[in-house]
This record gives sequence, structure tokens and C-alpha cells, in this order.
Amino acid sequence: MGPGLTIGIIVLLYLLSCIKILREYERGVIFRLGRALSKPKGPGLIFVFYPIDKMVRVSLRTIVHDIPPQDVITKDNVSVKVNAVVYFRVFDPLKAVLQVENFYYATSQLAQTTLRSVLGEVELDELLSEREKLNTNLQEILDKHTDPWGIKVQMVEIKHVDLPQEMQRAMARQAEAERERRAKVISAEGEFQAARKLAEASKILAENPIAIQLRFLGTLSEIAAEQSSTIVFPIPIELLSFLKNKSEKHSDNA
Repeated sequence: MGPGLTIGIIVLLYLLSCIKILREYERGVIFRLGRALSKPKGPGLIFVFYPIDKMVRVSLRTIVHDIPPQDVITKDNVSVKVNAVVYFRVFDPLKAVLQVENFYYATSQLAQTTLRSVLGEVELDELLSEREKLNTNLQEILDKHTDPWGIKVQMVEIKHVDLPQEMQRAMARQAEAERERRAKVISAEGEFQAARKLAEASKILAENPIAIQLRFLGTLSEIAAEQSSTIVFPIPIELLSFLKNKSEKHSDNA
């Protein structure tokens, strides 16, 4: 084997070792003699000429990071544990490599501190009832701080709020008291409406005394139909006068 062939084989092996393949979701930040090239490489087939060049692979896919439970003291001095999940991705690979040492770790730590800071400024009721508002607020703050790193925070979701046992019991008592209050309000409203209808009915009956007697007889008929009983009641004077007048008119006509 001649020297020329040996050199050719060495050069071929070197060129083969310089070939790198980047997937569709990957980009390669190339450092040439220690200085980063202005534009990341990829996707597809690229050449990295070692030892002059050095490549750092960066994934552009969305990263789902679970924030571990954080101890938070709310504005009304309630201690709770809150965990959340952050969705973020790299939109500028060059910044993600040059501006921060480890963008994943940095984003994780920033998310934890921001979660404690933001939730510490709200009361417990707001934390439990206005999660969408808090999620949006957290996303905007994180996105603003990670933008110089080439990171886009797409979404933040509060997953779970762990309350102390005594607070859970207090909230259960509060919910029970609220249900009792609503039941009493509904009952009072029903009695008020019934009383108003009775008042209207009494006005109508007062305008026609005979209607009162007919209603009285109708009630007695309903009572007699429900159970076997003997009912003794006086004949109202108004009914006798009415019958007397009817009898006199019939005699005069005869």
C-alpha cells in the first residue's frame, strides 16, 4: 500500500467522520475556533470539521416541564403547596446556547421562583377560583424573562393546590353554611310568594261575600271526601238571607 493511498484513506475517513445528520426538529450551533457561526445549521446533512469546528445540538420541540410542589404563603397568610406544568420551546438556538449555560435548568428555576412570587400576592379564594387568570399571568412573566435566552414559554398550568387539613375542614363548614343559607332564602321566598297570592285571593273574596261561602262549602266537600266523618257547622246568616231573598222573589213572580 503506497503512501498516497494511505493518505487518501485517512482523508476519506476524516470526511466521513465530519458528516452529521440533523433531524427535522434539530439545529446545530457551530463553533469555529471558539466563535459561533451567525446561523445555526440544519436540518439534514451538514459537515463539522473537527477539531476546528464543534457542534451543539439543540431541539426545537416543545418541552413539558413539571414544576415540583412549592410552598406558597398566600396574601391572606394561608400556607399551601402548589405544583404546575410549563410548556416551552427554543425559538432561537443561537441565543439558547450563548446567553445561558443550561436553558432547561434556568427555565425550571425561574418557573419555580415566579410561581412562589406570583401566587404569594393573591388570596386563597382567588388562587382556587381564578386559575385561568393566574396561568396567563405566569405565562406572560416567564415569557418576558426567557425571551433573551431564545426561549418561548407557550403555556403554564397550575395542576394542584394542596390545602392544610384544618383549612379543608373550614372550607367544608363554609360550603355547608352557604348551602343552608340558600335553602333558607328559597324557603322564605316561597312563603313570601304564597302569602302574596293569599292576600290577592282575600281581596277578591272580600269583594263578593257569596264567593266566601262557596269556598267554604267546597272545602267541607273536600274534607268529607278524604275520610268518613260527621261535620256539624252553623249556617251563615248571609246564606239564609240570600235564600230568603230568592224565595221572596219566587213568590212575587208566582
